[in-house]
Amino acid sequence: MTAKTYRKKPVEIQAVFWDGTASGATPIIDWVLSHGGSARYLDPQPEHRFETGAVLEAEDEPSLSVKTLEGWIKYPPDYVFIRGVQGEFYACEGGIFAATYEPV
Repeated sequence: MTAKTYRKKPVEIQAVFWDGTASGATPIIDWVLSHGGSARYLDPQPEHRFETGAVLEAEDEPSLSVKTLEGWIKYPPDYVFIRGVQGEFYACEGGIFAATYEPV
C-alpha cells in the first residue's frame, strides 16, 4: 500500500481565539451556546483531598471545555475555537491554526 497525498478542500469556518482569561472565555462560551453547543470555563484549582481519601488533581492553568463530536474535551489557553461546516465545535492549537487557515 502506498499513501496518497491530499489537499484540504477550501472551506470556510468561524473561529474565535482564546487568550486564556476568564473574561476572554465568556464570549466564546456565549458564542458556542448561541449555536446549540456546550462549553464551560474551568478555573485553576488547588488539589482537593476528600474524606474518603480520593484526590481531585490540581488544575494548574485555566481551560475551556467544549463538547465536540468526540465528547467533552478540555483545551488550554491559546487555542482557537472553531465552528465547522456542519455546525460542530472543536478547537485547534493557535500555531497550527495560523499555518492552516487564513482570514476571508
